[in-house]
Amino acid sequence: MLKGLFVTLEGIEGCGKSTQAPRLARRLRKEGYHCLLTREPGGTSIGREIRQVILSPANHRMCAETELGLYFSDRAQHLREVVWPALEAGRIVLCDRFTDSTMAYQGYGRGLSLRQIRALDRAMTGEFRPHVTLLLDLSVEEGLARARKRNRESTSQGDEGRFEQEELNFHRRVRSGYAKMAHKENERYVIVPASGKARDVHEALWSALKKTRKLPRKHVVRKARR
Repeated sequence: MLKGLFVTLEGIEGCGKSTQAPRLARRLRKEGYHCLLTREPGGTSIGREIRQVILSPANHRMCAETELGLYFSDRAQHLREVVWPALEAGRIVLCDRFTDSTMAYQGYGRGLSLRQIRALDRAMTGEFRPHVTLLLDLSVEEGLARARKRNRESTSQGDEGRFEQEELNFHRRVRSGYAKMAHKENERYVIVPASGKARDVHEALWSALKKTRKLPRKHVVRKARR
């Protein structure tokens, strides 16, 4: 029985997840919650090696099926090594991307069978789902412009630009896929516009998370009485 709360951040390239995830984690800790911040791919030592393979522009010939298998291999390790133990301990786990990214990118974007992806999900994760998914929504054009600028300016991100090389229609399919999933699972998804200033987006995310009413009191770290 998992006692914690699993929250994921999703969105297209350049939507601001990498900026907003640590900000939201700090806000949760400031409010007194035990919060673990993690990401996919790369939330474990094995996952970091998988991440390098998946996101490197040098691997532009990688087929969609290989990509799919690598993402689920990373996820299986991540759940068992990081996510489930933290949830069992009653912590809030905040994760930058999860299975919805696979559905959006490899399913809607690459065109792989959604049915086959779900079957693989059942085998690898038991169809485990977040309690809350915060979708940072942004136009494809603005997102790609942000992502490509980030990769040019950051040596750490320059080796992770494989998806930014994809054609515009690929990213449009990804965004459309997210919209379809959010509509279908509107009790789990919360859509947050991501085109504003970072501090405004953060406040919108925090407000959206509170409005879900899924931050139970039992997660709060109470200060000892003097």
